[in-house]
Formats: sequence, C-alpha cells, structure tokens
Amino acid sequence: MARPIWTGNLSFGLLNVPVSLMSGTRSQDLSFRMLDSRDRKPIRFERVNADTGEEVPWKEIVKAFEYDKGSYVVIEKSDIASAAPESHESVEIEAFVDEDAIDVRFFEKPYVLVPGKKAEKGYVLLRETLRKSKKIGVARVVIRTREYLSAVMPQGDALILMLMRYPQELVDPAEYKIPEGKAGDYRVSAKELEMATQLVDSMAAKWNPEDYHDEFRERLADIIRRRIKDKGATTEVLEEAEPDEGAATNVVDFVSLLQKSLSDNKRTPAKKTAPKKAAAKGPAKAKKKAPAKKAAKAAPRARKRA
Repeated sequence: MARPIWTGNLSFGLLNVPVSLMSGTRSQDLSFRMLDSRDRKPIRFERVNADTGEEVPWKEIVKAFEYDKGSYVVIEKSDIASAAPESHESVEIEAFVDEDAIDVRFFEKPYVLVPGKKAEKGYVLLRETLRKSKKIGVARVVIRTREYLSAVMPQGDALILMLMRYPQELVDPAEYKIPEGKAGDYRVSAKELEMATQLVDSMAAKWNPEDYHDEFRERLADIIRRRIKDKGATTEVLEEAEPDEGAATNVVDFVSLLQKSLSDNKRTPAKKTAPKKAAAKGPAKAKKKAPAKKAAKAAPRARKRA
C-alpha cells in the first residue's frame, strides 16, 4: 500500500482538516542500466575532478551556483535551510477563485488529499462547498524543502491537490512566431473551414482515458518479459508494510469556526489588526530571519517519498 508523503492539515479560515498527502501519479517508465558489451557488467559512474581526474568523495562535494561562465558561489547547507519554508505539514488555502479562472498551463502534477481518522466531516464540507460554489482553493504547500503554489479542487469523492507553476515559469507564446489575425488573412476559405468543422464533428467522441495506452512501453515491456523468460530468470516481489492510520481528531463545531472565520475577514481591513495567523502570511521581507547556523538546526528534515 502506498505511503503518505506527509501527514498534516488542510486549512481554510479557522478550520483544520487532518489529511495525508498521497501521490496522484504512478511512474510507468522502464529504467535501464548501462553495461559493458564485452562482459555484460554494469558501468559505474564516478565523481571526478574536472582538472585532476581524481575521484572526489561525497564528503568533499559542495553545491554551487554558476553566476558566470566558470565563476561559482558555494551554497552552504545552512543557506538552504534558512531559505526553506517553516511549515512542512500543511496545505494553507489563501483564496478561492472560479474553477475556470486558472489557465491550464499552470497545472503541473496532481496529488490526492486523504482525510485522517474522524476528519471525514471537514473533508466533505470543503469538497461539497467547492463543488456547489464552483470554486477551487489556491494554496501553498511544502513538499520536501520546496514551497509550491497549488490548487485544491474536488474530483468525484476526492479532493485533489494540483501543484502549479509560478507565472515566471511559463513562456509567453508571443515570444514565438505565431500566426495572428483572422482565417481570411491566411487564405483559409469559408468552404475549407466548414469542411474542417464537419471533420471534427465526425470524429467527436466522449472522453474515455481507458481507451488510450502507452503502446510503445507495452511492446517494449513484452520484449523484456520474453527475454527474461528465455533466460529462465525469476523475480521476487516484496510487499510494503501498511502505513499507520491518520491521527484521531476531536469533534469540531464547524458552524462556530465558519462564523468566526467570516467575522474575522470582515473585521480585518488593515494588516495591523489582522490575527496572528493571517499576519504570518505577510511579505517575506517582514519576516525576521534566524541566523544561518540556528536556522540549519531548527529546519525540519524533509520526509522521504514513499
């Protein structure tokens, strides 16, 4: 059974729903090893100094940023730790937007939010509210040591957390040579447009993802299976231990929390009167950074993926 990436809270307003962040994708890639064709032995890649050719032990390797050709600045572990977000176990919804307001290019990778023990009510409350209002939650989430922009949206009975790209990561199509203007500007006739539309209509179908397969991978996997069978090889599959259930939660008065969240939003037009939790989300410049060494000790270690 799959293990959670982390177990924490999904929060909006003053409501906190215990959840587990589970992977929403499954890798189907076939991995290969490089062998010496003469004796079929694996090839080992060594870490060597570009100038001396000598192998470099892991303890002597540091990370650096190349700011100019051949010029580097070394980044210490304490630097990375001080820049890492403080919270590692929460999905904090900061705003709700229309479900069709976000360009599909922003969406990158899906995860599944699974409610903890006795947290089903809050989970269903958010799911049904999003569905009824046709909204999705824009949130921040930390996976390993990096903070991501994300969207929380209902899909069937589940709440899906979709990692998003930042605007700076997207390329403006205007940077490329794209044909602008109307169809007539490119000598596309009304007849051609009509016939193309008829062709699209004739090929229209209901979307069914099960109709599509990675045929190249399936054929290659079949070849590998035949090769293994010819060699008489055997494979042993080990099952992973099941993870612990999410932590139990007490009964929560959702109505009073919702009412307080709404009243807090109405009573806090200025930052100086905002609750402590809301004030903590202010600009990064307002935050007082801890010294590098202390930050390195205080920064929690990223949990490994299952």
